[in-house]
Amino acid sequence: MKTERQSDQGLYREEFEHDSCGIGFVAHLKGKKSHSIISQGLDILRNMTHRGAEGADSKTGDGAGVLIQVPRDFFLIQGYALPPAGQFGVGLLFLPKDEQDAGKCTDILLEIIREEGIEVIGFREVPRNNSVLGEISLAAEPEIKQILLGAELEQDDLERKLYIIRKRAERSIRESDIKQKSFFYIPSLSTKVLVYKGMLTSMQLGDYFPDLRDERLKSAIALVHSRFSTNTFPSWDLAQPFRVLGHNGEINTIRGNRLWMEARESILKSDRLGDLSRIYPIIEPDKSDSASLDNVLEFLLMSGKSLPYAISILIPESINAKNPISTELRAFYHYHSTFMEPWDGPASLIFSDGRYIGGMLDRNGLRPSRYLITTSDLIVMGSEAGVQSFEPGEIREKGRLKPGKMLLVDTEAGRILYDEELKAKLAGEYPYGEWIRQNMVNLEEIETGQIITPDMGSDYEKYAVSFNYSLEDTDRIIREMAATGKEPIGSMGNDVPLAVLSRKPYRIFNYFKQLFAQVTNPPIDPIREELVMTLSGYLGSLQQNLLSIHLPTM
Repeated sequence: MKTERQSDQGLYREEFEHDSCGIGFVAHLKGKKSHSIISQGLDILRNMTHRGAEGADSKTGDGAGVLIQVPRDFFLIQGYALPPAGQFGVGLLFLPKDEQDAGKCTDILLEIIREEGIEVIGFREVPRNNSVLGEISLAAEPEIKQILLGAELEQDDLERKLYIIRKRAERSIRESDIKQKSFFYIPSLSTKVLVYKGMLTSMQLGDYFPDLRDERLKSAIALVHSRFSTNTFPSWDLAQPFRVLGHNGEINTIRGNRLWMEARESILKSDRLGDLSRIYPIIEPDKSDSASLDNVLEFLLMSGKSLPYAISILIPESINAKNPISTELRAFYHYHSTFMEPWDGPASLIFSDGRYIGGMLDRNGLRPSRYLITTSDLIVMGSEAGVQSFEPGEIREKGRLKPGKMLLVDTEAGRILYDEELKAKLAGEYPYGEWIRQNMVNLEEIETGQIITPDMGSDYEKYAVSFNYSLEDTDRIIREMAATGKEPIGSMGNDVPLAVLSRKPYRIFNYFKQLFAQVTNPPIDPIREELVMTLSGYLGSLQQNLLSIHLPTM
């Protein structure tokens, strides 16, 4: 069945989308809010114009956006009666252009808000200047409003309520018969962060949203993203940042990751979120790979996990024996690999929950990010050096993210948390190594009570023919795999027809092919390749054990 995005788009399929973008942030280490932080964030965005894509008219962008802290004072100044900080939330709403459809979407949202016991303070029309838009972007432009909400709850409890409201509203409207429901989207609904974004160029964001030029709008963080979507169609909802992160790269195994998350929904439990069926699916359908990762990260945060923990289990380091990490940290990654697949790519990520802001590279390290810290307590990170200019005497420290490593700023405590400190805390929280030793079953330790000989004797020819193994299969491939535990390498290619197109019978697994991203990946050096891209360590041991059990000696 075609989705709304697929209809009338020929052979285009959204599941093949990949993107490579510009990301960056600026933050005050001590959490001091100012409008200059937002202005500097927009400067970073403008300095990464070359990383974003534009249409032939040079006015239709693939997408640009900024994530800032919820600006409570900004709304107070405009006359809104708001509850105390932490008991107030704000959301940005994309709504259909058709007034009747927009009204239906709003009614569904308000009904869910009432059911969850949250007070609606009011709506705010978001000032916009759509004269800067290109023709294509203008045609797809939604109506945009802000909704102000409040409740006498602890901030984290209200944050979870707003998450549940958003997820319920998304599903209800998605399943409704509203004609223009594809326009409905909630870029953010939170007590902590507010997102301004759209199908804009890096230069247009500040002009399109006059709020971002208003001196009264203040934040201690500004996380920005300039989108370059490869083989994709840009849209307003797929502009970044999303609710927690901005992502530059692609997720190679995105289809498998999405299906695994869908499969585990039947066994997930959360004391903090309660009945999870209300918020399923965790991953929104018909969104990009980056949006799917953001969905999973947000779910982990709402279920009570810390930001460093959630990022670390989603984007793990290599646990190859050659990676010089501690035994405890290796056990941490090994343990979580048993129930969470990696969402790496290559990719560089920046992320924020309103208090913490930071960045991380996946273990491939193919999407560089550089940072600097100034004597005036600013930290600036970007996809490249030079996104902000400072005099040499103003720079206190500078560096770059390394493969699999993280950097985090705690704006409340006024501290920079480096990878070693973060990972040591994560690895030491629980005895992961002991849990692995006590509960993980190793193949070499399994005793069946009987001896199974690989010798098929006179039945060998019968089995070889029955299961369609050729002489080349057995002599060139299986023999070496059985002897060395490694798949042989050849360079002659394979010119036989695909199994599904061939007139000859094939074994069933020949009908399946692995899908992975093949765009925008730069060459990788052999040292890094051996560290992150080959089966070794415990995976290599597992492979050899499987081979010794299932493959006969020829």
